[in-house]
Amino acid sequence: MLERLFKLRRNNSSVRIELIAGLTTFLTMAYIIFVQPAILSVDFAGKPTGMDFNAVMLATCISAALATFIMGVYANYPIAQAPGMGENFFFVSVVMAIAVLGVANAWQVALGIVFIAGVLFLIISFLNVREKLMNAISPSMKNGIAVGIGLFIAFLGLQHAKIITSSPGTFVQLNRDLFNSDVGIFVFGLFIIAILLIRRIRGSILIGICLSAVLAIILGKVEFNGIISRPPSIAPTFFKMDIAGVFKSLPLAESISFIAIFLFMDVFDTIGTIVGVGEQAGFIKNNKLPRANRALMSDAIGTVAGACLGTSTVTSYIESASGVEAGGKTGLTSVFVSLFFILAIFFSPLVKMIGSYAPITAPALVIVGAMMVKNVVKINWSEYSESIPAFLIMMGIPATCSISNGLAFGFISYPVFKLFSGRAKETSWLIYLLGIIFLLRYLLIRI
Repeated sequence: MLERLFKLRRNNSSVRIELIAGLTTFLTMAYIIFVQPAILSVDFAGKPTGMDFNAVMLATCISAALATFIMGVYANYPIAQAPGMGENFFFVSVVMAIAVLGVANAWQVALGIVFIAGVLFLIISFLNVREKLMNAISPSMKNGIAVGIGLFIAFLGLQHAKIITSSPGTFVQLNRDLFNSDVGIFVFGLFIIAILLIRRIRGSILIGICLSAVLAIILGKVEFNGIISRPPSIAPTFFKMDIAGVFKSLPLAESISFIAIFLFMDVFDTIGTIVGVGEQAGFIKNNKLPRANRALMSDAIGTVAGACLGTSTVTSYIESASGVEAGGKTGLTSVFVSLFFILAIFFSPLVKMIGSYAPITAPALVIVGAMMVKNVVKINWSEYSESIPAFLIMMGIPATCSISNGLAFGFISYPVFKLFSGRAKETSWLIYLLGIIFLLRYLLIRI
């Protein structure tokens, strides 16, 4: 059955390899299980939003499991999904903005906005608009996205490990206190993974994560609080979205702009991640991703389900690249990730021990980022109308800490350069339209 569903032999893989890949992906993104409810339950001023922490945690696990399972079985790709970072912060800002307008049930209305954006996302997917858009992106741009995401992942890894810190003068700087246990655990994990990779030992990233976790326990950075716990109740957020309130409680212009931004962020974060991971894994053939629309459909369903359960927009995760590097080649990797999200509901103490302490998983992000940068050689550097937009994407994604903003740099400049170089016909009309949409987003919405 597994062979028939996932074509393991054709992809030179096995159940064992896909299991290791799935566990690797899950461990590198398990932080979202606890970060998501922490973000959604408290606003930027430190005041409770009204969303129940435990219910949001359960909603996060279930929506991630559902979307990732669909990705695995329906699209047969090793790409995991969960409520997105960035989208969750925007969700809180929307809750705060709605509350300022005097709306009592602000978070319920915000969930209604996410639900509507998810439904629109599904409609776009059924019309194959997103697949056509992905196929219209040039090979240099696709590889620029992969490199940009790789740099972004590595940057996040160094940030999580506290190797680099924020700085008022230079934005980021080297941490002046490098001789501490956090950095030590990160360096230990980085060297273990790198050495195992050099020795061509399969499962090297997972082994590095596990050994780093053991060292963290020994050094007292994480506390072992058991393995199994009773699942919390999802009742406080389950089907609490207020769809009618989106238009009754808010001015029409506000409603439309919020819906548009959620839709925009989800569409282009997902496209960017799928293109980046697809290039890294070698899935893109003749500049096209097979079964692209199926892959894009899963996060649309996940977003709708997430709003019903009580969490923000579900999107594809760049941490999926860690599973690909661990050997994951089919949707069975995603199925295992989905299973781990369900198990996390019952094994939350164990997951929290690893996922809540970033230096354990940070080395995996840096290693994966290094591997994704290899796609830079596939960019057509001799043709400046291709290479400059690709470079802007490569720099834009990590510099703005946003996939969609990074894509904007490239997609606004690409059609302009093609137009003025006399090669306008080489570019699909969809790219010109996309460039205009990106430009209008910043001119009109300014978010």
